[in-house]
Amino acid sequence: MNAISRKVLFVVVSAAVLLTGCSKKPKRPDPSATVIGQEGQLSPTDASFGLGGNSALTDPNNSFAGQNGVIDEGDKIRGLLQPVYFAYDQSALQAGERAKLDAAKAYLEAHPEQRLLIEGRADWRGTGDYNLGLGDRRAAAAKQYLITLGVADTKIEVLSKGDLEATENASEDVMSKDRRADLVVLKK
Repeated sequence: MNAISRKVLFVVVSAAVLLTGCSKKPKRPDPSATVIGQEGQLSPTDASFGLGGNSALTDPNNSFAGQNGVIDEGDKIRGLLQPVYFAYDQSALQAGERAKLDAAKAYLEAHPEQRLLIEGRADWRGTGDYNLGLGDRRAAAAKQYLITLGVADTKIEVLSKGDLEATENASEDVMSKDRRADLVVLKK
């Protein structure tokens, strides 16, 4: 092969590799795209926590498990406040999900001795590191919204679980439930 043939072959192979290379992940959202303070949101007094008059839920020292999907773990209460769901590969709060955070603020005002842990989660797609970062951004977006509502920074902790508990190779319906921030009440 002469030098010109080698150069032509190199250019053709390089072009083929570039054109068929790895597909790109979707563009990451701009954190400033988080929806905060738009009209149409419920006020904390309009929001429901799902307490339904259950006196066991209003007593933070009462230990119960599984009642209405609420689990008391001693120092934590899971399921009392509804999770906040996110779109695929997004950490921006959707307008319809803000009422859940409004309810969390009202709950914290009614129970000043308690705090909130926000656990950010992702579905199984993506690398473990990327999903941990996405879970962190989701939890941080929920925390920032609560702070804009007037909740003290010291009342909120964030933790990213990424895809640790996500269902692998799941249907879209299951994956949409994995893309969330859980609102866990901390009693102490």
